[in-house]
Amino acid sequence: MRLLIATDAWRPQINGVVRSLERMFEAGPAFGVTPQVLTPDGFRQIGLPTYPDIRIALATRRAVAARIAEFKPDHIHIATEGPIGWLTRAVCLAQKRPFTTSYHTRFPQYVAARWPIPESWSYRFLRRFHGPAEAIMVSTASVEAELRQHGFEKIVRWGRGVDLGLFHPRPLSVLDLPRPIFLSVGRVAVEKNLEAFLSLRLPGSKVVIGDGPARADLQRAYPDAHFLGTREGEDLASIYASSDVFVFPSLTDTFGIVLLEAAASGLPVAAFPVQGPSDVFAGSGAAVLSEDLRAAALAALRIPRETCLELASHYSWRRSAEQFYGHIQRVAQPSGQALRNEPPCAPLQSVTTFVSARPAEGPVPERLRA
Repeated sequence: MRLLIATDAWRPQINGVVRSLERMFEAGPAFGVTPQVLTPDGFRQIGLPTYPDIRIALATRRAVAARIAEFKPDHIHIATEGPIGWLTRAVCLAQKRPFTTSYHTRFPQYVAARWPIPESWSYRFLRRFHGPAEAIMVSTASVEAELRQHGFEKIVRWGRGVDLGLFHPRPLSVLDLPRPIFLSVGRVAVEKNLEAFLSLRLPGSKVVIGDGPARADLQRAYPDAHFLGTREGEDLASIYASSDVFVFPSLTDTFGIVLLEAAASGLPVAAFPVQGPSDVFAGSGAAVLSEDLRAAALAALRIPRETCLELASHYSWRRSAEQFYGHIQRVAQPSGQALRNEPPCAPLQSVTTFVSARPAEGPVPERLRA
């Protein structure tokens, strides 16, 4: 089976959407699938307004149709609502091709954080985009419930995973900073709400990993914070493992792969009780979720690392790929012909969406006392 994944988000971008799609691309052969990606690469591009580092394609429907015809896919998955996504959607509709889509970002809230555009307008835009899809893949139950409240149908679940071979505790620290070390990882942009973290009165040190259009302003406003820029691979994993608490101030993420990377590194999480953290940490005890982010960050110091590792052990990219390709199979091969899936995998586990913001009990470890 030949699968085309159409996405406006791809390398050199570094974010959860790109990581998720890369993992699905890599997993394709294990499911008997030959994947291909249709990205802005090869088209004329311009910088996204207010975020010039993100390049968007100035393509035409004819050019996109030619790329599709060249690959001859058996199925098309449209991952983003940008120009590549819209043009691919148009080609699919014109050629009466069934397709699936995925919803990665709380787009209405993302837009409202940047421009005075009512959320109802954005939901109308999204319903039009996703409406013709045979299935809309979402990461969590709360995202599904939110979209259903706004009139979306044909929603299916596609969870995320973490590379446990890369993200794990390490005996030595690569950060020579006063403790406790509070870490945040992600795009440094207004929609990530980083100022809610940086403005907290916390002991020790604050570290930010990532880059984006808000970095220069935030560095000037918070000179005591340590902005280390973009890190990947072993370098990033070592920084996770060298920190004490992961602070996730975002209000617009549908999941947050960085949450799993933190947990796999033995790092407790402090976050607001919103979509993403509420789903990932449902009843696990590996996070403190509270409207008072400072109190959550301090309380998270008491969470045993073993609790975080236990949570992360239930997530894998293999299970994520089983869900993704299972939905593709259902749409692309309705006759029931199974995609090859070797070796056999354990059944997918469902996630119950209950969350407790009760701080973990027990004293703050001696090495972290201010």
